[in-house]
Amino acid sequence: MKVREKLRKTLERSDKKSVTVYIVIRFLILICLVMQIIHNQWNNAFLCLLTLILITTPFIIEKKFKIDLPNTLETIIILFIFAAEILGEINNFFNIFKHWDTMLHTLNGFICAGIGFSLVDLINKNSDKIKLSPAYLLLVSFTFSMTIGVMWEFGEYTMDKVFLTDAQKDTQITDISSVYLNENGENKSVILKDIEYTKIYSKDQNGKTIETTIGGYLDIGLNDTMADLLVNFLGAIIFNLIAYLYIKDNEKWQFVEGFIPTKVRKVKK
Repeated sequence: MKVREKLRKTLERSDKKSVTVYIVIRFLILICLVMQIIHNQWNNAFLCLLTLILITTPFIIEKKFKIDLPNTLETIIILFIFAAEILGEINNFFNIFKHWDTMLHTLNGFICAGIGFSLVDLINKNSDKIKLSPAYLLLVSFTFSMTIGVMWEFGEYTMDKVFLTDAQKDTQITDISSVYLNENGENKSVILKDIEYTKIYSKDQNGKTIETTIGGYLDIGLNDTMADLLVNFLGAIIFNLIAYLYIKDNEKWQFVEGFIPTKVRKVKK
């Protein structure tokens, strides 16, 4: 009850637009949760519960660290979590829409760059003893975003190895270059091009042999991981370019403040 009461008070002090988005998204997640329970999809039901917790994090961060998350940033974070977990994972948007994952990782790079920028910008603006250069602000912003992107890929790899999920989506390719295929054991790649199909043999729980044929060669996650990191890099670069312009002329590029958390100056009533 204490946790709910604290959350209620935090929401009351938050911007009405962010709270409205939060309430609507929470309602949609609850509907999804009920549907997953009805269909005995317990893994998805757990994911719904996790998403309910995650969408409260912007408000908890504001309360815990006494910072003000801009309305734009709060809304984007909530929608991002919903798009990734509920739409992407449970409703299979990752497979239905080809570039859904790419869009989310690009946005993640942009958002995390903004958060990284704000971490040092808060120190810069609220300390008389520290004066950091614009170049340093941008460097921290970029490295913070890329670190989060790498940690996310570590998480996907761990999930795939430990729980046999497919967070790192597989890719069918037709060309490979591999030293492993060199019959003489030399450090020279054997190149295979225009691979038409690959047959995969495995056994089920009863020991029966299962044969699967795919059109090409199966890359298990490398292409997906590198693509995710590249678009994360792109998102971070885009934010840094805009942030640089903001530093030079914060009046003209004032919209950037919608992505940068600031220190709370007074308690909202």
